[in-house]
Amino acid sequence: MKRNKIKILIAIVSAFILLAIILLPKIKLYFASESFTINKKETVFLIDKKSTLKQLASKLKEEKIIDDEEAFIEIGRYKGLDENKIALGKYVISPSTTIKDLLNGFTINSKGNGNAEVEVTITFNNCKGMYQLDQLSKKVSQTILVDSATLSSYLNDPSTYSKYGFSREQFPAMFIPNTYKVFYDTDEKQFVEKMAKEFKKFWTPERMAKLNEINLSSPSELYTLASMVYLEQSRKEDEWSDISKLYLNRMEINMPLQSDPTFVYCWGDELKGVTRLLYEHRDIDCAYNTYKMQGLPPGPICLVNARVLEASLNPSDVNYLYMYGDGTRHYFSRNYSGHIRNTRK
Repeated sequence: MKRNKIKILIAIVSAFILLAIILLPKIKLYFASESFTINKKETVFLIDKKSTLKQLASKLKEEKIIDDEEAFIEIGRYKGLDENKIALGKYVISPSTTIKDLLNGFTINSKGNGNAEVEVTITFNNCKGMYQLDQLSKKVSQTILVDSATLSSYLNDPSTYSKYGFSREQFPAMFIPNTYKVFYDTDEKQFVEKMAKEFKKFWTPERMAKLNEINLSSPSELYTLASMVYLEQSRKEDEWSDISKLYLNRMEINMPLQSDPTFVYCWGDELKGVTRLLYEHRDIDCAYNTYKMQGLPPGPICLVNARVLEASLNPSDVNYLYMYGDGTRHYFSRNYSGHIRNTRK
């Protein structure tokens, strides 16, 4: 009887020892997962390429976010994380974030983003001239992962602009400068798709109907008109509707638009630093030069925001055909004699 009790006791102790051997690593992992990051303030952390747990741990330690690489790796392995389940992106790591939450935040969700991934803000404006899409690429690539060369190459690929129903010349019309939220790991295709959705969102049925009212056939034509309006007057917003109507009035009677910004466009960078435009500058043979070509140019000469588009789409009720600018504002007139008087002011 006594011997049986001893056997039972030994069995119980052995079971406890075995259980402890089995559970101890898990208990250790549990406490390690509940330990905290060591950063003292919110820290921006970028995962800009596929990374193994070891590579990720090394980068986190290097940026003084964790101090125990081995524990981080072990917990990640226990959770089944590998380089295919760790999401590229931008993360903002708060002080005293648990290692468990840190790893959960890096994990790809059903939408393809990290659970804790934050959006970044992209802004592009002041893109003008022959290389406006290249300028856009440089500005956008400063904020998201895709590099400017890759984005520019994609934007200038015929298969890209034809996919969205544009010619090469008209494609800039799909990009409406604003402040947009996207994820850091947005690639070139996702960025362009985002811009296509914003374009469609802007062009409501009401705005499309308004195009017909002002005798324009497409959003691209309106955008082209607006780009001329903006480069003619970028300072005084209250003139945009007047300038738009002036150009529309000229088009209605088949009068050359004679927009200075259009022939400047034709010269590319050659007129940089030139403070006084001469008659000889107007004489350049170019499809965009409205001193030589009838009607609107083939496409926009700069990127314009929604305010310029809206003003150009809703022109003033005026009969202007001429304008004279003094460098700050414009003086408008119906006839040439009035224009001459304005030039003498």
